[in-house]
Amino acid sequence: MKNYLAERTKVVDASGIRKVFALGATLKDPVNFSIGQPDFDVPDPIKEVAIQAIREGQNRYSQTAGEDSVLEMLRPRVKAETGWNNPQVMLTSGVTGGLLLAFMALINPGDEVIIPDPYFVMYKHLVRMLGGKCVFVDCYPDFSLPVEKIAAAVTDKTKLIILNSPNNPSGQVYSAQDLKAVAEIAQKRDIILLSDEIYEMYNYERSQVSAATYYDKTVLLKGFGKSYGITGWRMGYTACSETLKPLMEAMLMIQQYTFVCAPMPFQLALPTAMGYDMSTYVQAYRNKRDLLYEGLKGTFNVRKPIGAFYMFPEKPERYATATDFVKDAIAHNVLIIPGNVFSERDTHFRMCFTTTEDKIRQGVEILCQLAKG
Repeated sequence: MKNYLAERTKVVDASGIRKVFALGATLKDPVNFSIGQPDFDVPDPIKEVAIQAIREGQNRYSQTAGEDSVLEMLRPRVKAETGWNNPQVMLTSGVTGGLLLAFMALINPGDEVIIPDPYFVMYKHLVRMLGGKCVFVDCYPDFSLPVEKIAAAVTDKTKLIILNSPNNPSGQVYSAQDLKAVAEIAQKRDIILLSDEIYEMYNYERSQVSAATYYDKTVLLKGFGKSYGITGWRMGYTACSETLKPLMEAMLMIQQYTFVCAPMPFQLALPTAMGYDMSTYVQAYRNKRDLLYEGLKGTFNVRKPIGAFYMFPEKPERYATATDFVKDAIAHNVLIIPGNVFSERDTHFRMCFTTTEDKIRQGVEILCQLAKG
């Protein structure tokens, strides 16, 4: 049979996260530490605004960049956070939609993209599908930003440096000192930074700092799905300074021919979401993080995450790879993700603690028993 598939489809595999997620649907009442989404429902006031928008017929396309009323709320926020005088802002179909648009607008075949490892799975595969080359810099063992390694990885072909803080999968939050140092590297070599800050609300130990504060050639990606439990609404936004206005114009052009616009009725719920107090939800996840960490730390080599809702422990010594341990865990009804989904190593595994405290205790007991043999 003739091979009809484009070559770009051969450089990626189906998401390892989704494979485990699908497997979870076949198990009976598993302990599910796999999928990275909040376990709380959307707060009712946010729901009601979206429902009302649908009932009132607000079901059309918006402008490509999004509804003006929403953009007018976002611009002052971005200005206050970054110091940019006239920030350029567009709504996207989730942060992943913004990633695709930014990568399509920036990456030519052969361009190099520096990615701290471990990393969000989508970075690697999007870069490769566009013909770019991933240059991974190792962040083990503490997952902090490896400034000297990033500096050493820069070449004349470097187009982009990706930052993700709070980080998926490690939960690390990069220090202001390290972000400033990487911004200086990028500025010296005229390289664009892309800062993925989807988990900014879940920052438990230190204040959120963005590389955009230090460098005006930063593409800032933020979103609402993880913060307000609206992952299925696909709501994110991209911002940049006037310096990168041509880049945003290119992203808008690509959006016209791909997503068209972010979903309209959900756009209209964003002002209500941005004014809603989520502090009790964040505190609940801080408590769950502490519960999971305290349960694992005596048995596993694990670092306490500072942000996001993930933990990235090292596999037990008696297992050859993290994948082997994950297979054993799944066989015992605990769903976790092997670290090689997020890394060039297969030494760690990712846990998402967006589940009940009872499930966390149950999962900890099973995993610790497996580790001890």
